[in-house]
Amino acid sequence: MDTQNSFYSNFDLNITNRSIFAPIQGIRLIHELMNTVEKIERPKRKFLPDTINLTDWSVLEPWFNNLLARAIESVSDLRTWFKDRSELEAVIAEDFAWRYINMTRFTENEEYSKSYQFFVENIQPQIAPVSDQLNRKAAASKFLESLEKETGYDIMIRSLRKEIELFREENIPLFTEISLEQQKYNQLAGAMMVDLEGKELTLQQATVKLMSIDRVEREQVYRKITDRRLQDKQTLDELFTRLITLRHQVAVNAGFANFRDYMFKAMGRFDYTPQDCFNFHDSVSSEVVPMLNVLTKERKELLKVDVLKPWDKAVDPEGRDPLKAFHDGNDLTEKTIGCFHRIDPYLGQCLAIMKEMGHLDLESRKGKAPGGYNYPLAEIGVPFIFMNATSTLRDMVTIMHEGGHAVHNFLTRELELNDFKSTPSEVAELASMSMELISMDHWDIFFPDAEALKRAKREHLEDIIETLPWVATIDKFQHWVYENPGHSLAERKQCWNEIVERFSDSLTDWTGEETAKDYLWQKQLHLYEVPFYYIEYGMAQLGAVAIWRNYKLNKQKGLQGYMNALKLGYLKSIPEVYEAAGIRFDFSRAYISELMAFVQKQLEHLN
Repeated sequence: MDTQNSFYSNFDLNITNRSIFAPIQGIRLIHELMNTVEKIERPKRKFLPDTINLTDWSVLEPWFNNLLARAIESVSDLRTWFKDRSELEAVIAEDFAWRYINMTRFTENEEYSKSYQFFVENIQPQIAPVSDQLNRKAAASKFLESLEKETGYDIMIRSLRKEIELFREENIPLFTEISLEQQKYNQLAGAMMVDLEGKELTLQQATVKLMSIDRVEREQVYRKITDRRLQDKQTLDELFTRLITLRHQVAVNAGFANFRDYMFKAMGRFDYTPQDCFNFHDSVSSEVVPMLNVLTKERKELLKVDVLKPWDKAVDPEGRDPLKAFHDGNDLTEKTIGCFHRIDPYLGQCLAIMKEMGHLDLESRKGKAPGGYNYPLAEIGVPFIFMNATSTLRDMVTIMHEGGHAVHNFLTRELELNDFKSTPSEVAELASMSMELISMDHWDIFFPDAEALKRAKREHLEDIIETLPWVATIDKFQHWVYENPGHSLAERKQCWNEIVERFSDSLTDWTGEETAKDYLWQKQLHLYEVPFYYIEYGMAQLGAVAIWRNYKLNKQKGLQGYMNALKLGYLKSIPEVYEAAGIRFDFSRAYISELMAFVQKQLEHLN
C-alpha cells in the first residue's frame, strides 16, 4: 500500500442503519425490489408529523418534552417510548446527514457550510442535555430490567448507561467548538489543487500520475503534491493542537486521565482494551512487517533502481501501465452493480436502488472534500456513498468497500430501533473489508483481460500486507498523542518518525524527503475528524481475511455467514457477531500469523 494514497485515508462514517432478512429471504425480496427500485420511501411515522421541518430548536423541543413528560406504566409503555424516541432521533440524524453530505460534496458552497454550522451551533447543543435527561428517565424506570432481558435491548441499555456516565454539561460547548474546528480540515484539504500540464487537478486526480512508468514524471508529480500539502503544514499542525487541547479538556471534565481512555468508553469498546491494541501493534510488527520488507525488496529489484524512493511505491514494478478499472463514474456504477449482482442478486439491487435515488457521488472534482464514506440515512434506510474516484484499482476497491457498508445498511434497515442498527465500527468495517475480498471472484467485470485480472488481485492482496502496518502506525500515534496531550511540536515529530520506522519497510529511502515524511500523518483525515476510529480497520481486515477463507472453502456457506453476521446489527456483542460469521475476534500473534499465511498462499497461486 502506498500509505499516502490508501483509501484508508478516507473517512468511513458509519452510524449504521439497516433490514433484517436472511440471505435466502434476500433472494426472495429481490424480485419485489426489482419492480420497486424507485418506490423506496421512508417508513410511515407514528410519532412525529410527516411535515416537520428542522429549521430550529423550537421545532424539536415539544417532541422531546413529550418524551420527558410521558408516564411509563408498563413494559409495553417503555417499549413504545423507546420506539418513539428512536423515530425522533432518526429524523434528526437524517437531517444532519444531508447537511454533512452537502457540505462535503460542495465545500465552496457557503449556504451548505452555514447549514451545517447552524445545526452544530444551534441544534446539537440543545439536544445533548435533553438526551441525557431521557437516558436518566429510562434508566430510572422500574420496567427497564424486564426489557434488558431481551436481545438487543441489553446491548442498547449498556450503551445508555455508558452515556449517562460520560455526560457533562460543561462539555456541550466544547463539542460544538470541536465540530467547527474539525470542519476546517475538509475546507483546507478540499482547496488543495495542483497544476499538471496546464490542468488544475485535485490531489486525488494528480495521485494517479504516481503510477506513471516514467520515473522522472513520478518524481515531479510527487514533489508537486507534497509541496502543496506542505504549504498548509503549519496550519494543520496548529489545528491538530487545538483539537488535542479541546478533546483533552472533554476527557478531564468527564473524570478521565486522558482522551484515549475517554474515547474507549465513549466508543463503547466493551470487548477490548488499550492493551489489546498494543498487542495488535506488536503482532503486526513481528508477523507482518517482515512480509512487507519482502514485497518491498521484490519491488526494488524489479524496478532495477539503486535506491527506492517514495515516488516508486505506486508504479507497477514490472513497468506496465497503470490498471484502469473503469472510464468514469457512470461506468464504475454499472460495473459495481454487476459485480454485486453476481455475488448475490440482492446485493446488486442494493446498489441499483442507490443509483436510482441519486445516492452516489463517486468522481473527484474541485471543491469536493477528500476521502470517501458511506453515510447511513437513519430514517429511509438507503445510504449515500461519497468518494473521489479517478479510474484506478484503488478507486474500484473503494467502491467495493463502501458498497459493503451500504449492504450492511440495507440488511438492517428494518430493525426495530435505531440503536439496533448503529453497529460498532469493528463490525461495520468487517462488512466493508470482507466485501473487498468476496468480490474478487467477479473482478473480471472490471478487468476482462486474464493477466490484468491476476495483476489486480495480486495488488490488492499485497495491499493487505501494507495496510496492517499503516493501521498500527496511525493507532499507535493516536495513543501517544493523547497520552501526552501537552507535547511540543518537536516531540510530536520525533514520536511520529519513531513509530513510522517501526512499522515501515526498511528499504525506502527518504533522504531529501524528510519533511514530507515528518508530516505524512496530516493526510489522515481520521486524526482530525474521527479520533481513535482506525484500529477497527486492522481488526476488520483480519476478520475479512477469515471470512474470505471461509468463502473460498464454501461460497454458499461463507456468504451465508457473512450475511448472518451483518443482519445482526448491534443486537449482539462484537465477538458474538464475528462468531455468527464463523470467525474469531482475535488479534493474537498466532492468529495473525495463521491468516497472513493464508494471504501469502493466495498470492503464490497468482504467480
